Amino acid sequence: MLPLNKSVLETVLSIAEEAGNAILEVYNSAADIEIETKSDDSPVTAADHAAHHVIVDGLEKHFAGVAVFSEESGGIAYEDRKDWQEFWLVDPLDGTKEFINRTGEFTVNIALIQNGEPVLGVVTVPLKNQAFVAAQGVGAYKILDHEPWQVIRVREANSDQLTVVGSRRHGAEELDKLLEKLSRHFAQIESANMGSSLKFCLIAEGEADIYPRLAPTSEWDTAAAQAVLVEAGGKVLDIDFNPLEYNKGESVLNPFFYAFGDTSVDWEALIK
Repeated sequence: MLPLNKSVLETVLSIAEEAGNAILEVYNSAADIEIETKSDDSPVTAADHAAHHVIVDGLEKHFAGVAVFSEESGGIAYEDRKDWQEFWLVDPLDGTKEFINRTGEFTVNIALIQNGEPVLGVVTVPLKNQAFVAAQGVGAYKILDHEPWQVIRVREANSDQLTVVGSRRHGAEELDKLLEKLSRHFAQIESANMGSSLKFCLIAEGEADIYPRLAPTSEWDTAAAQAVLVEAGGKVLDIDFNPLEYNKGESVLNPFFYAFGDTSVDWEALIK
């Protein structure tokens, strides 16, 4: 198993930043971004492919022998990966729709999975020159413009106000039902909408309290940001309040889940 230390984290961050530069080359060079459609009807662009190649080449160069499973790998059968105890799980461009719509809310996600658990995560925001990084036992950090790493931590929940962050595009009806339940326990609920894995990071840096994801996601969408949130003191549980598992089967879809900040709150009692 790879050691979990700041040196490994710095190397993965540099790879993610290089991938971000490749994304920005496409973003800044074309007025109209060419869009392909994958078999699942999701969009993919030249930026997705460029970032994928940068990341795979970088990880294979620095961490030879550790498998890489990327959204753009073309699919790796479970039969071939079921015995992986350690591997890189990558979303080269999370928020492709945000990239296409030029909202700026797209990220590069690289996670290290050990025994089904994300233990290291790097999330970069190329357009903002911003990153969130963490490794188990090393800490969770926010980095702005290559300045010194800032330790981040989830905030304590406040009964006067709860900030819920959600998706602009998915699960709105179920989210409304959940907000109705939570309104019985919090005097005021503030909602924030955002694309890509930044929703986890908002909670990790103490700017929001809960992210309910009541619509489909894939494992590469969540792993890196989950590692950041957990190391910052939060947790991510499915709707039965069990931990999310990775490389769990043929399907790479996650169950619906909740990402929480303050773990001292009995969220299960509030939601059920």
